[in-house]
Amino acid sequence: MNNLTVRLICLVIGYVFGLFQTSYLYGRKFKGMDIRSQGSGNAGTTNAIRVFGKKAGLLTVLCDVCKCILAMLLTGLIFRHSYPEILLLLKVYTAAGVVLGHVFPFYMNFRGGKGVACFGGMILAFGDWRMIVLGLIFLLGCLLITKYMSLGSLTATLSFLIGVIIRGQAGAYQMDQSHLTEMYCIIGLLVVLTYYKHRGNIVRLLKGEERKTYIIGKPKES
Repeated sequence: MNNLTVRLICLVIGYVFGLFQTSYLYGRKFKGMDIRSQGSGNAGTTNAIRVFGKKAGLLTVLCDVCKCILAMLLTGLIFRHSYPEILLLLKVYTAAGVVLGHVFPFYMNFRGGKGVACFGGMILAFGDWRMIVLGLIFLLGCLLITKYMSLGSLTATLSFLIGVIIRGQAGAYQMDQSHLTEMYCIIGLLVVLTYYKHRGNIVRLLKGEERKTYIIGKPKES
C-alpha cells in the first residue's frame, strides 16, 4: 500500500469508531428523545450533563474518550510492523477520523457533537504522559476555577498542540521533520475545528453570557 492509502484507511477506521454517538444513543434508548432537541442542541458531554444528569454525562465522556483510544490502539496493532517509523502519525490520522465521525455522523445528518472528548482520547492514547498532564491542568483548572467547560476544552486542545510542537522539535517522537510537520498540521486542523464548533461559546464567553457547568455541587439559588 502507498502512504496515501494507509492514511485514508486510518481516517476510515477512525470515522467508523466516531459514529458511536454515546449521548444520542443514550437519549434514544433510555429517554426516548433526541438530545439535539434539548438544551444546547449538541450531542456531547456538556449537554448530556445538562439534559440527562451527571451520570449520563460521565458515561458519555468515558465512551467518547474510549472510542478514540480503541481506534488508535487498533491502528497500532495493524500498522506497527509495516509502518513503525510513522506509527504515531497514523494514529493521529485515526484520531482525526474519530473526531470527524463524532462531529459529522452521516446517519445524524452530519450533526453530532463538538469532538472534545474524542480529542481527549487522542491525548490519552498519544503516548506522552507530559501531554496528558498538560491537558488535565488546563481542562480541569479552567473548569474548576471558571466553571466554563468550553473554556477548559479550548485551552486544553490548544495547549496540546503547542506542547506537541515543542516536544516534537526537541526530538521526542523520533520522526523526520516532514512527518512531524504533517502531524502538527493534522492536530492543528483538529484544534481549528474545535474552535469552529465552539464559535457560539466563544461569543458568549466574550459577552459574559456563557452557561456554567458544575461538576462538583452547584450553588443554591438565593
